[in-house]
Amino acid sequence: MFQNSFYGRLDKKAQYIIGVSFFMFFVNGLYGMLFGSLLPILSDKYQLDDTVSGLLVSGQQIGNLVAGFLSGIVPLYLGLKKSVVVLGSFVIIGFIILISGVGHAFFLFLAFFFVGISRGSVSNFTNKTVNDVSNSSPQALNLMHAIFAIGALISPFLLTLTMANVGGEGWKLILIMIIVFIILSQIFFSKADIDVQVLPKEKRKISFEFLKDSLFWVIIAILFFYMCSEAAITGWLVKFFVDTNVLVLEKAQLLSSFLWLGILIGRVYCSIVSGKMSRKRLLIGISLGMFVSFVALIYSQTTLTVILSSLALGATMGGIYPTAVTLAGVSIKQYPMAMGWILVTGGIGATVAPTFVGVLSDHFDLFFGMQSIIIMIGLMIVSIATYIVIERKRVISEVKI
Repeated sequence: MFQNSFYGRLDKKAQYIIGVSFFMFFVNGLYGMLFGSLLPILSDKYQLDDTVSGLLVSGQQIGNLVAGFLSGIVPLYLGLKKSVVVLGSFVIIGFIILISGVGHAFFLFLAFFFVGISRGSVSNFTNKTVNDVSNSSPQALNLMHAIFAIGALISPFLLTLTMANVGGEGWKLILIMIIVFIILSQIFFSKADIDVQVLPKEKRKISFEFLKDSLFWVIIAILFFYMCSEAAITGWLVKFFVDTNVLVLEKAQLLSSFLWLGILIGRVYCSIVSGKMSRKRLLIGISLGMFVSFVALIYSQTTLTVILSSLALGATMGGIYPTAVTLAGVSIKQYPMAMGWILVTGGIGATVAPTFVGVLSDHFDLFFGMQSIIIMIGLMIVSIATYIVIERKRVISEVKI
């Protein structure tokens, strides 16, 4: 099956690295996207208003933002394996805070923040590792992000099933299970033969040459506005349909799974067609589809149209991030800080957007706040179009020379 794919062309050492990275990203999907379903539960349990709820979602994104800096620098001092263990363990601390039952907003924010540090760090390490080992293969990155989507798809089902059988505190069992998976993934990664060593002090130089490339900044804009919209959608979608009385809580929690089922389908599709279609054509097509699907979703009033729209939204969202990352593949491989910079700038958008939606919700209503996401998606489409124009002009210029 994989003989003629990127995987079949790798040696055994590289295949193990890819396999471990995929497993780590699967676990990342399990806990990274759990909080959209968990937010209504925590909001009800601790009587949080929409602004505080939005701040919690943003807390995770702030941690993700901090991780962008840490994961680019810490490996230079600790080495890659120790860095994965140290930064990947913050989520365990965050889960322990939540399991302890401390309901003060500060400690809840701290828990979300710690989860964000681990999520961002693991995302950085796995994206860069797979990009380097696979030689910037769009197929490899889309497949890895499809595996992330499987984890994200499963977690709401596990949450709903556990709470139905155990009761209101059943979500704590899910957190304990994920802690076990995290520890296993760290053990597996520690056995990988990765040629990344701690640099001596005199060689610890961090280059930012990639920031001089205008196309890199356009890629940053694409990912910035995508992360704005993704964070706002995944953070608020469940609560939006509960608050507007379109869906009851149990059905709304499963909505996250439908969204991530769509994302899984989209990423598998993009993995298949990425070798046959221009990445630029692929990006513009799925981004326009995302715009139309999201508008249809927030105006849906029946369970069927909500499910169909969420599937369509997920399918069109799925390939945007991994495909856009491959556009910067050369910079990521050449400069250790490039992937961190992508995470940082994307993290800024993902940090601001959920709180922005929450503030609009408190001042107007949640429907008004959700409509602001339409603008975010629109700006992402403009950024993709800008990339196409600049890249085309650059190619024409090089041909003339």
